[in-house]
Amino acid sequence: MKALVLTRYNHFEILDVVEPEVGPDEVLIELRACGICGSDVHGMDGSTGRRIPPIIMGHEAAGVIAGLGPKVAGWKVGDRVTFDSTVSCGQCHFCTRGRINLCDRRRVLGVSCAEFRRDGAFAERVAVPQHILYRLPDGLSFEHAAMVEPVSIAVHAVGRLPIRLGDTAVVVGTGMIGLLVVQALRAAGCAPVFAVDVAPSRLELARRLGADEGFLANQADVPGEILRRTGGRGADVAVEAVGLTQTVATAVASVRKGGAIALVGNLSPKVELPLQAAVTRELTLLGSCASSGEYPACLDLIARGTIQVEPLITGTGRLADGPEWLARLYRNEEGLLKVILRP
Repeated sequence: MKALVLTRYNHFEILDVVEPEVGPDEVLIELRACGICGSDVHGMDGSTGRRIPPIIMGHEAAGVIAGLGPKVAGWKVGDRVTFDSTVSCGQCHFCTRGRINLCDRRRVLGVSCAEFRRDGAFAERVAVPQHILYRLPDGLSFEHAAMVEPVSIAVHAVGRLPIRLGDTAVVVGTGMIGLLVVQALRAAGCAPVFAVDVAPSRLELARRLGADEGFLANQADVPGEILRRTGGRGADVAVEAVGLTQTVATAVASVRKGGAIALVGNLSPKVELPLQAAVTRELTLLGSCASSGEYPACLDLIARGTIQVEPLITGTGRLADGPEWLARLYRNEEGLLKVILRP
């Protein structure tokens, strides 16, 4: 079969590779759509240590079941499906408590690092365990279904927060996850929702998708503006979707005493924390990693249009177009958000 392979850092080739071996409890999926994740773009130059060549990347995908292992039950060839990006073991302390994103033997499709290597979905077919499969709602396109993974990350982050109806919220960073977080906060009942970024075009899109107001971080005193709009208190909750010292500081300074912040951005492995502000104002800081069982709810949110994904898809192409699209995303071309490949 054909696959898009990272053969060396920053270099991709379309190669003929061996068909995936299907285990007893696995299914073979003929892929119809696979999104290029920011982690693929950040990792293709070797800087993250999680895309060691050679590797078939890709983990935001949907397709049709093309084959079944002998122990698979409840699925048939032709079923339209998507699957979790995380392959959890289902047996460890965390899996048995429903926290599959914290699985002790967690593997991520399309990742190759010091601990493990698992080929992903930039290919014609991929094999995955049946316990990470999810059926697609009728009428949901493969391209929209491939967006469920980033949607689930946003929904999981919002779910970490102690939100009450009518809470004021701030989203720091309106890239892909931030724009989905804006919508998830709206769906959770937050109002108003403020968005913060350095790109006017992304703030405009955030407003289209449900943000009440946007602030340019490089032109405004963001915490001051939010204080003025909340009677001097600050927002009830915030989601930090970048992962830099400055953006974390903005989130901390923008919430009220006793407020809560979900940290989902991880651009930098270490940041400076305004510790005194977090302590004396008794803030709650919540890490948020991947998702943990939110796929069915997220598929429903997408199918109903509660969370819009079409405005975020800014490019589509064949598997053979992958190297060009990845290069453009790596250059951070203006206006590019999500690119979907159609294997």
